[in-house]
Amino acid sequence: MYAERASRLTGAVVWTSTPTEPGPGRVLPDGCMDLLWHDGRLLVAGPDTRAYVTGGGQSLWAGVRFHPGTAPALLGVPAAALRDRRVDLADLWPAARTRRLTARVNAAPDPASGLEEAALSVAADTGPPDPLVRRIVAALDAGRPVAATADALGIGARRLHRHSLTAFGYGPKTLARVLRLQRALALARGGTPLAETAARTGYADQAHLARDVRELTGLPPGELLGRRG
Repeated sequence: MYAERASRLTGAVVWTSTPTEPGPGRVLPDGCMDLLWHDGRLLVAGPDTRAYVTGGGQSLWAGVRFHPGTAPALLGVPAAALRDRRVDLADLWPAARTRRLTARVNAAPDPASGLEEAALSVAADTGPPDPLVRRIVAALDAGRPVAATADALGIGARRLHRHSLTAFGYGPKTLARVLRLQRALALARGGTPLAETAARTGYADQAHLARDVRELTGLPPGELLGRRG
């Protein structure tokens, strides 16, 4: 069972998940990074370029999913260093700091609220997020081409690429592709036919959409969406 709610941390989502069926799960790329709690431990999920297949099990997971590009400043680690990885927070932070934060989360009434409070306290020490990050996300999520995004932001293609590696873990073309996938899945899950979904989200055609879904998620659209056709 999965549940989520908006966080008091701007742009973030607080979530919990307890698998109801045995076997591995599948986390789809979304441009985000997460601070995770599981069995009393804190971990960080880096940005994914493909679906992350979990190891199964039916114990509780909790997390704070940060708005794309905002986690690296909070964690003090460039996103590219964590691309397609899940690492213990203790591998990123000094041991004493990690122990304090872990103890704070474990002492909370529930792990999700403890994680949110921890994230808020870290954010208070790091200052406001870089406004350029949100502008990059907004432009690419609107379907603006990478070159046009760089021109509109006045930063040049090379700087946009460097900034994207640090903030998102990969270049702007990959981020645009991931964000387009999420837009398409949202439409399709809402009942929009795949051909119309492809046209509305910038794919050349339904076949292009199907190839991208399979490459990024490891499943064809029909199987991923749990429906035929």
